[in-house]
Amino acid sequence: MRFDSILFLCVANSARSQMAEGLARKRFGDRVRVQSAGSAPSRVNPYAVRALAEVGIDAGPHHSKHVDTIDPTTVDLVITLCAEESCPVFLGDARRMSWAMPDPDRKHEDLSDDERLHHFRVARDAIDGRLAVLEALRDGPEPLAPREFHASVRVPDLAAAARFYAWLLGVEPKEWTHRYVTFVSAALRTNFVVLVSDGKTLHHDTLYHLGIEVPDRAAVIDAHRRAVAAGWPVHKPARTTWRGTPLHELWLTDPGGNLVEVYARLTPAERAAMPADQEPVFLV
Repeated sequence: MRFDSILFLCVANSARSQMAEGLARKRFGDRVRVQSAGSAPSRVNPYAVRALAEVGIDAGPHHSKHVDTIDPTTVDLVITLCAEESCPVFLGDARRMSWAMPDPDRKHEDLSDDERLHHFRVARDAIDGRLAVLEALRDGPEPLAPREFHASVRVPDLAAAARFYAWLLGVEPKEWTHRYVTFVSAALRTNFVVLVSDGKTLHHDTLYHLGIEVPDRAAVIDAHRRAVAAGWPVHKPARTTWRGTPLHELWLTDPGGNLVEVYARLTPAERAAMPADQEPVFLV
């Protein structure tokens, strides 16, 4: 995701968009130009100022601004935070995203000072959590070009799960054993495996994982190089395996510790080159 400037919008430019502006300035620093505005600007809500001060942000210099004062040429990304209200209209070609959330001020509720501040803290933390994801996506590594998604789940009753997922996915299983059932959906570009959860050990590397298919051997090698450049942990380097289903494969570990396989199926010529000992052949 590419952007160098953000505009946060809500009606009064008083609470949500002001907190978003302060949080984004702290998170992005000089890397991104950050602005906020509204269609009926009023004042910066004192509770927003207090909520930001708790995380080290001085909102004293902030002031409410009308959306018409913002030059569209200075904005790459527009994020609206209105929920029940109608958010301001902003003209221009900037990408738009909606982070709709209730107004933390809750003007029509009889709340104590602490109760009202609590709602601002909740909104502040929700906005900052979304900003963390936005920051992680900004200038991310060049993506791969996956052709199929693979996923596995464990179930207590394999037969019942086979019946359910055949209905849900609209396809009959491609194959099954007493331990797993495999579904392949061309329409969904999905390879889905249901694994029995019977207390016995499952082979984690070959069954219980996530994965994406890429076009060929070169794409697996390229994925390995991109993963290293991006700093993703490599669990097993790119290699060609022959036992079971012959594949070119790369195993990565996602930020949550889940194993992810990047794989490509072998061509007939590549299958014909299988070594007699069927030992893996490393590609990098």
